[in-house]
Amino acid sequence: MQALRSREPHRVVISRVYPVIDGGRYPVKRVVGESLEVEASIFADGHDRISAVLEWRYQEEPWQQVPMIPLGNDRWRARFDVMATGQFSYRIRGWVDPYRTWRAHVDSFLMAEMKLAGVVWMEGIREVLEMAQKVPSQKLSRSLREWTDRFAEPNEVALALEQLDALMKDVVVIPHAPTEVPDGQPGFPVWVDPLDAQFTTWYEFFPRSAGVVPGIHGTFADVRARLPYVADLGFSVVYLPPIHPIGESFRKGRRNARQAAPHDPGSPWAIGGKAGGHMAIHPALGTFEDFDALVREARDRGLFIALDLAFQCSPDHPWVEEHPEWFRIRADGSIQFAENPPKKYEDIVPFNFESEAWPSLWEALYGVVEFWIAHGVRYFRVDNPHTKSLYFWEWLLQKVKMAHPDVVFLAEAFTRPAVMQHLAKVGFSQSYTYFTWRNSARELRHYVEELVASPEVDYFRPSFWPNTPDILPESLQVGGRAAFIARLALAATLSASYGIYGPLFELMVKTPSPNQKEEYDDSEKYRIAHWDWDRPDSLSPWITRVNQFRREHPALWSNRTIQFHPVDNDQLLVYSKVTPGATDVVLMVVNMDLRYRQSGFLTLPVQDWGLAPDEDFIVSDALSGSSYVWHGSRNYVELDPARLPAHLFHVKRKI
Repeated sequence: MQALRSREPHRVVISRVYPVIDGGRYPVKRVVGESLEVEASIFADGHDRISAVLEWRYQEEPWQQVPMIPLGNDRWRARFDVMATGQFSYRIRGWVDPYRTWRAHVDSFLMAEMKLAGVVWMEGIREVLEMAQKVPSQKLSRSLREWTDRFAEPNEVALALEQLDALMKDVVVIPHAPTEVPDGQPGFPVWVDPLDAQFTTWYEFFPRSAGVVPGIHGTFADVRARLPYVADLGFSVVYLPPIHPIGESFRKGRRNARQAAPHDPGSPWAIGGKAGGHMAIHPALGTFEDFDALVREARDRGLFIALDLAFQCSPDHPWVEEHPEWFRIRADGSIQFAENPPKKYEDIVPFNFESEAWPSLWEALYGVVEFWIAHGVRYFRVDNPHTKSLYFWEWLLQKVKMAHPDVVFLAEAFTRPAVMQHLAKVGFSQSYTYFTWRNSARELRHYVEELVASPEVDYFRPSFWPNTPDILPESLQVGGRAAFIARLALAATLSASYGIYGPLFELMVKTPSPNQKEEYDDSEKYRIAHWDWDRPDSLSPWITRVNQFRREHPALWSNRTIQFHPVDNDQLLVYSKVTPGATDVVLMVVNMDLRYRQSGFLTLPVQDWGLAPDEDFIVSDALSGSSYVWHGSRNYVELDPARLPAHLFHVKRKI
């Protein structure tokens, strides 16, 4: 048994501090402008009264203090605002409060209508004089001493206590008392990101497919020509799959064929060739001057360029020859290629993060991130981070974020929950999720509640994607136009961050691969596609409406306030989000049956929204443009997927 460490005879115990991630090993996450609400159980032996403060600071600035408020049953709470990006810390200090103890003792005499003992009053005088010596304000210190002179004898108890209470409102005297902090740290860590790390709208497309002539490789100039279109759709991030040179050895052909035809462009994720590696640009796309111009124009249009961070190589990558120690060598002397049985990726070789040369490998990969940050990139979608060293990510993300706190990393990790959660803990700003495979109202409700009504909400930020280049879910294959609109509405309102794999989603491409159940047929990963962006049946008008609804309603910028509401039809999913004080209230109703009309009565917490139980109010639908007058908490809805499968309501008072 480990010996108990000695400690000073302090009497206050602080426990069950919230929010804390793994005992303080990893930071709680917030975004600029939010508040961090801290709770703890704080108590002491006996019946003496205690006081507590929450202490917090930004980086290495002086500690600031906020009084903690008792909630009952030994639970205490306080909050502070985080108004800058970067590292914050907080800690809790509690102590037995002699003055509050004496004040409660006096009240017990008065409530029992007992004569106040002279010694009790004398003890109070002593406490007030001791505090007068510790108060930094000379004026307040003098007022306290004058009070003791005037009320040395308790002849006018009521008046004396009234005046003392008024003086003590401005007295903050915190004795030396232990603080509750993680071992070896000054406080519990908090990391504050820009709002974009939480509220982001991603649009993905392949730059080589942005050209205007079918079959001709697109360029950065072609991507620039698409920026007004993407901005008009209401997206904030343009995500480009890898833009680097592509290897020729073992290049895959169309439909992932093992043998490529002479003009097959190969997979962009097979990074590296004669023109360079991770810090080079595919020659067909343009030059660094072209890329820098793309980044600048995107910024001018309110967009950010996101790059794919895929830490893997083609066999032709310069590092394979220059640093063979960074790769796993097989018994026959060849380099181990990537595989996920039964799939084999002969065109890709993974790094060996366990090699003896890991320090130089880690530094080289860190250099890749810094290189693109220097070119104006602030968003990275990280390819399969769960297949690389988790300790590497902890090291890299902390190093990058300390230097660039505004950089956002999205983890593409469709893997086990514990691994996804750990990636979020070590620093990933957002993560792909299982949303793609949650189809019923019950499944979606339970999944979202798991994300927002558990400790995950303090570090795991979900990003909902209806599709990706790798995933064409069955719901989109069979559900028709209604499925695309419903999944769009769900992704964009259930989660503060969402994205789509652009043209394939808006043009409702839904033909699956005959060999892979949830992959696109003739995947764009292995070919240059050509899209009719202006096709009259495109979903672009609906996407524009949904994204406008997101921008106009701050309630959708966070996941913390989402609430699901009762409805007497299990085919309907009903949920709302609100801002503090219910200044903005949005209500979503989605028909999860994509074939038939569904209807039902829903029950809403109108009083929580500042409405009277019998008050009329207006709900305005962003999708249809229609408005309805509703009354009270119980109202009727009906949705026909042949017309529209969802309502996106703004709730407001009837004027």
